Amino acid sequence: MTSTPTKTPTMGILNKKDGLKITLISLHGLIRGDEPELGADADTGGQVKYVLELARELAANPSVREVELLTRQIFDPKVSKDYAQPEEPLSDKARIVRIPFGPKRYLKKEALWPYIELFVDQTLVHFRRHGIPDVIHGHYADAGLAGAQLANLLHVPFIFTGHSLGRVKAQRLQLGKERVDALEQMYKFRIRYEAEETALETASMVVTSTGQEVEQQYEMYDHYDPSRMEVIPPGVDLDAFFPPPEDWARPEFADELARFLREPEKPFILAMARPDERKNLEKLVEVYGESSQLQEIANLVMIMGGRDDLRELPKGQQQVINNVLHLVDRYDLYGKVAYPKRHRPHDVAELYRLAVRQRGVFINPALTEPFGLTLLEAGAAGLPIVATNDGGPCDIIANCDNGLLVDPVDGKAIEKALLRVLTEPEQWDAWSQAGVDGTRKHYSWRNHADRYLRDLSDILNHSATPELIDNPTMRRLPEFDRIIVTDLDNTLTGDDEALEEFKELIRANRHIGFGIATGRRLDSALELIEQLGLPRPDVIDTDSGTQLHYGAKLTPDSSWQKQIGYAWEPEKISETMASLPGVFQQEESHQSKYKISFEIDQTLAPNLAAIKKSLREAGLRAKVVQSLGMYIDIIPVRGGSDLSMRHLLWKWGFSPEKVLVAGDSGNDEGMLLGRTLGVVVGNYSPELNKLRNRPRVYFADGAHARGIIEGIHYYQFLSNIVIPNDHVESN
Repeated sequence: MTSTPTKTPTMGILNKKDGLKITLISLHGLIRGDEPELGADADTGGQVKYVLELARELAANPSVREVELLTRQIFDPKVSKDYAQPEEPLSDKARIVRIPFGPKRYLKKEALWPYIELFVDQTLVHFRRHGIPDVIHGHYADAGLAGAQLANLLHVPFIFTGHSLGRVKAQRLQLGKERVDALEQMYKFRIRYEAEETALETASMVVTSTGQEVEQQYEMYDHYDPSRMEVIPPGVDLDAFFPPPEDWARPEFADELARFLREPEKPFILAMARPDERKNLEKLVEVYGESSQLQEIANLVMIMGGRDDLRELPKGQQQVINNVLHLVDRYDLYGKVAYPKRHRPHDVAELYRLAVRQRGVFINPALTEPFGLTLLEAGAAGLPIVATNDGGPCDIIANCDNGLLVDPVDGKAIEKALLRVLTEPEQWDAWSQAGVDGTRKHYSWRNHADRYLRDLSDILNHSATPELIDNPTMRRLPEFDRIIVTDLDNTLTGDDEALEEFKELIRANRHIGFGIATGRRLDSALELIEQLGLPRPDVIDTDSGTQLHYGAKLTPDSSWQKQIGYAWEPEKISETMASLPGVFQQEESHQSKYKISFEIDQTLAPNLAAIKKSLREAGLRAKVVQSLGMYIDIIPVRGGSDLSMRHLLWKWGFSPEKVLVAGDSGNDEGMLLGRTLGVVVGNYSPELNKLRNRPRVYFADGAHARGIIEGIHYYQFLSNIVIPNDHVESN
């Protein structure tokens, strides 16, 4: 049975005296408030604009005290110094906070995965200094994973917005082709799917843009729960995007387009998208190149981000632009197609107005489009639209009735729709006015923020006060300034001589604390500790990261105990697991209140992914931990060595750099990641191979306790700590 909070619920937004603090997280791309470089690369697009405008609009609400947008701090001569600034104000109550994690240089989003745990640890430092927020909202899969981990640790509500979903993108890109391995290498889909599942499992609310997104896109996930999904369409900046007034002057950017065009006064077909394979830009050029009618009546204008040197772009973007240029040449479209190298942010609104004055059309031919903010911008300026029949455009055109939907792989349909807009003047007028009226009625940011805060108020009124807010005082474990935390079985045990050396090392260095983290129950762990003659641990983390005790008196961690049972349904878990072949529940001595342990027959049992899927399909929210290939522990979503270790560091004010953790199996994976100093002993289980090339994870040659001692010397942990593997690059 799911546990129910027993504490007094927090007051809702309207009754919260000091106002609400909201933390938004958006990790990838180039994010700044002043003239954001939209289209600078494949990761700097609509999502960046979305989170900036959401932050400003939420902060404008009187019930909100503060909005912080957490993103990545970047030190890279190839990008502006703006992205290295620790903070940037967005308004009186909103700011960007840049958190340093991973390499200093700019990374594409697919390269960020190895560093998510580092972001989590760095953000905990930020929260300790500036206070725990009332809600955490993660945007996209990477921030979804990070935000879910933070929310589970701090016990605050979590909101998720996927923006673009991995399963949908993979489905659209494959299109029946045998490209699975190449796409996996490029986009890291398997990691992304699991991150999205974690975010969906944790979220109290999933903010979506359209009904289609809920019914056809999120439905592809195991943790699909429409009751937690809210359709709240984003807004458009109506102060920037409006029709050209009577005294409107031709913009400077028109001269930039005229350099490409023989007849620049013609209406133009405007496309504005990053040079990404999913945006289907090559198909648009192909349609235009094969249509003598379109070439006769209109120019094609393609705004594909910005570039100084094509060769310096990421390979995927280079490929898209090279394909576009090849098609221009193949169809001999010189003088009819404009593809400027760069534009300024303020040129965009003027470009829409120029297209309106020349009675053109805006097109979004993407294979998949979660929403389509450019469609709202074009509509708000009075420019009719032609758009893909996938995702957000369906709702936009349904609400605004300002254009046509097309199948993005059907060239004839695209041509027909463009011709209709360009050759039916009365219909053009009707669609133009409908776009102006419809965007103002359905897509204002104020409406979005009001709906968002109303739903959030309901969530907060049914949420318990986070325990760590009640215990904010920093305390220190006594008598030591650093601590070694190690697994027991096969990590400490297995080499008696090395174990004796390790025990002597602990006894001889009084400034070093000693902790145990084990999958064993507390009674079993204490019995083995006694048998081995180990010092009594200062910290003991048992039952696969679900029980924490401190000191000689084994004082239980009360704040950990009060929150660990969230969403825990042990009877239903046992029933679901019993239905799987080759899965057997272990004897009672291996079970505990918040851990159910199983042994599997690897020749009969489903793999780990299939086991997780079975639990998710049963509506269960739990973590599945595999060790040594044949053992499975199922624990609450707020348990595990990753969260228990971070809880310990938070509560006792310990720096992760002063904590060395050692383990040998999947049960230890969580605590080995992040900013702690990880040691994988030489006799490790194969499931830890995936941690190679992770920063701050050292693979020792020595086995058992010998490997721990090797790791202690590697980090010079007894004296002035060094971290040689702080910036390991992923492959």
